[in-house]
Amino acid sequence: MLKVWGRKASSNVQALMWGIGELGLDFQRDDVGHKFGGNDTAEFLAMNPNGLVPVLRDGDGAPLFETAAILRYLAARYGDAPFWPQDVTQRATVDMWAEWAKINIALGFTAPIFWQVVRTPQAQRDNAAIARALAQLTRFLRIAEARLEQHPWLAGNDFTLADIQFGHLLYRYYDIDIERADLPQLAAYYQRLQQRPAYVEHVMVSYQELRA
Repeated sequence: MLKVWGRKASSNVQALMWGIGELGLDFQRDDVGHKFGGNDTAEFLAMNPNGLVPVLRDGDGAPLFETAAILRYLAARYGDAPFWPQDVTQRATVDMWAEWAKINIALGFTAPIFWQVVRTPQAQRDNAAIARALAQLTRFLRIAEARLEQHPWLAGNDFTLADIQFGHLLYRYYDIDIERADLPQLAAYYQRLQQRPAYVEHVMVSYQELRA
């Protein structure tokens, strides 16, 4: 059985749990981090010296940290094509778009937009910085829009690991109070995500505890 350390309101934990759900794996998850604490103990730091969630242990294996690395491990061990292809070239395409989403979407949304809009008191928000970050994020979302005009999923015709890395942030993107560009293919893609039970269970959860 998989053991996961991490609170369910963490976007990184949500990505991992969504992946676990899509793979149909048994798990036990403990709330760690933020208001729950526990990520600064000697026991936790021995598993992840960064003190961040999620951390995963697969049975008696060594603990793993870094969400993208954990997802690739689970996909390689428990997944199959098309979610995580065996063909090296096909797998590289999935991994390429997964990395693109992590670097350009996750990093471009979470701290400069979500944290500013949700986790920062209104009087302390830098609205100009938020607007700049949103413009930069939209530039990358237009790349996704162009991809989704050609294929129903980010890496092609099938749901893959790349959609986990990309799609787990769209619930918050569409839920928070920001001005969004008209991206009809992205909106339709988000609607498809909401038809996946594991997405609803692990991603579309309250983030009220994070509000300033």
